[in-house]
Formats: sequence, structure tokens, C-alpha cells
Amino acid sequence: MAMQKWQSTASAPDVFDNPGGLMRRCTWCISAVMCAFVLGTDIATAQVEITSDTTTIKLTGRLHLQFNHTSAEGAELPTTFFVRRARLTAEITVNDFVYGKIQPEYGEGIVGLRDAYMRLQFARSFRVTGGQFKRPFDVFELVSSTRILVIERTGGVRGVNDCGGIGNVCSLSRFTQQLFYSDRDIGVMIDGRIGGWRYSGAVTNGRGQNDRIDENGTKSFTGRLEYNFAGGNGRVGAHVAAHDYPFTNPVDSATSDEYGYAFGADIDWGKYETPGVHVQAGVVYGDNWKNQMGTSTAEPSKFLTAQGVVTYLFPISNSRFLSGIEPVGRIAWGDPDRNAGDDEGLLLTPGVQLYFTGRNKFTVNLDYYKPAAMPSVYSFKAQMFFYF
Repeated sequence: MAMQKWQSTASAPDVFDNPGGLMRRCTWCISAVMCAFVLGTDIATAQVEITSDTTTIKLTGRLHLQFNHTSAEGAELPTTFFVRRARLTAEITVNDFVYGKIQPEYGEGIVGLRDAYMRLQFARSFRVTGGQFKRPFDVFELVSSTRILVIERTGGVRGVNDCGGIGNVCSLSRFTQQLFYSDRDIGVMIDGRIGGWRYSGAVTNGRGQNDRIDENGTKSFTGRLEYNFAGGNGRVGAHVAAHDYPFTNPVDSATSDEYGYAFGADIDWGKYETPGVHVQAGVVYGDNWKNQMGTSTAEPSKFLTAQGVVTYLFPISNSRFLSGIEPVGRIAWGDPDRNAGDDEGLLLTPGVQLYFTGRNKFTVNLDYYKPAAMPSVYSFKAQMFFYF
């Protein structure tokens, strides 16, 4: 892979010194990236590195443009185009000990922050990360959006609001995201690798990304243990989470801090952008704390969800434009209340991915959702994945 390097004796500006100048600095970074591409000898595969003394800044970016059609009557518009994600990422390596990452988000009309953390790498077996990062929970959420095997992790259908407590469709990622067991949060994490094992544990605010102030004095906890086998081609993991949330008694309006618990397991067989089969499957059980069943006490319903995704990448060697084609199939099921009947839902996602080079691809999915007691609905999605 060709690399373009710049040498500089000036220190990089701190974007947090002047929040009002963030957009100007982002524009500067984008201009720098474009200049590096012009100077590079291989635009399709170049990565940009800026070096200053011992510090290296690696710049990457992604742009995901989506066309979305829904059959649900509750949607404002049946079809729409939108920018799903637009991110420019800076990975900063100060030395073998200090590493950091900053990743602003421009997508769906919202400006926010995704990853923003500092990591101290004491050893391969022990690292400490502080800031905003992905909580170590299920494999579907931990994979980068540049590599996900389906367009939308949740399989959401615009205009649908059927799943108890969490809304939209009853899918695995919908449960874990909306109940704050997975996805990004602000706090501290330790992780490491020992042989084929990898462990991760995090203490976070529990409020999710871009929320700088906690809502109560308690904290959320997440942990994951993973084992790699078959030369790294297979990974099996178990995960657990305890999410804190405030509960208001509807009888006397008294408030208390409560916890929702969830645990599960998953398996990931195969490698991304590699010819052959790739299988991901997982199951999660826990408290649907947004679906309170009690009156004077916090009694959340119990949810159960499972999901499997299977793909097979066929390489193409005699095409000027395509490097591979990958049929995709997903089946997901979720029940928001194990004590209630006819409230679960089934999600089926057939699709195909056309690879141009690396993580640059065009993907088409049909998310077909069948609630137990409602008519079926579907969402057709087509998305361009641009990555450098």
C-alpha cells in the first residue's frame, strides 16, 4: 500500500482550544487530505500520514450515501436520499505508549462526535482507554461501519414503531443500541490480549455518545471476553452489561437509580474483504428497562433477541471495475416482553455487495419485517460506501 508522508516541525493544533474554529480546522484537514491524494502515486490505495518529530497522524475518511424506500404508512416520505455517514478520522500515535483517535461525524443533518479517546498501551496484555468509545458488548456493534455486512445494523424500517419500549423493529442491534448496552459512551475501558484470549471491561456514564453530563451519580458497566481460534479466522465471545437509569415512581413521583442487565454470546467466522464464507451469529437476553411493567417499583420486561448473518464473497479477477461480489442474508428475531404474547418480530434481509476495491463498495438490501400481530412492511436500501 502506497503511503504519502509529510514532514513538519510545527505541532498540530488542538481543535478543543477554540470550539468555534472546529469547522475551519476540519476544512483545513480535508484540504490537506486532498493535497496528499494529488501528490500520491496511487490515489485508489493511498493512506495519508503526517509526521512531526515522533508523532504520526494517520488520516482516513468515509462517506456513505443512502437511498431509502419504505412501505410503511407511518413514514413522512416513501423515498429519500441522505448522507448516512461522513467522517474524517485522525489516529494519533505519539509513541509506543500513547495513542489517540478523534472522529467527528457529519451525517443525516447532524454534526457530532463519534470516537474521541486517548489510549495508554502498557503492554499487549493491558491497555487503558479514556474518552468516548464503543462499549465492549456484541460483535455486530463492535465492527466498523466501513465493514458491516448489512447496510443497517438495526434493519430499521422508517415509519414503523411496533417494538415495545424501543420502537421501530425488534432486531438485535435495535435492542442493544436503544437500551444503551452497546454503542458509544464516555468513560474508561481496560482491555488486552493474552494468547488467543481478549478481554475488555468498561465503566461509563451510561448516557451514550455526545452527552457530556451524566444524569445521575451511578455508572454503567460493560464486559466482553473473546477467544480467537483457527488461526484468527474464528472468534467466539461472551458479553455482559449493567446499565444504570433513573426511575420515577408514578405513585409518589419519588426517583431512584435502577439497573438493567443484559448478557449474551456470539460467534464470528471469516474475514472481511476476503474470498469465502463469513458468518456472524449472536443472542442477547436481558432487561427491557424502557418497557416498565410495574406501577410503584421498577419492573422492566425481559427481552430476548437473536440474529445471524451469512455472506459469501466471490472474487472477480477479470473486471476493470469490480474486485468481488458478495450475496448477503440476515435473519433476526426479537421479543420485547417474554411474558406477553404476539409482540415479537421477524426481520429478513436479502442483499448483495459489489466491491470496487478494499472497503469501497455498493450494497443493496431489502429489510422485510413481519411483526407477530401486524401486517408486514419492508424497506429497500441502496448505499455507496466510500473509504480511504
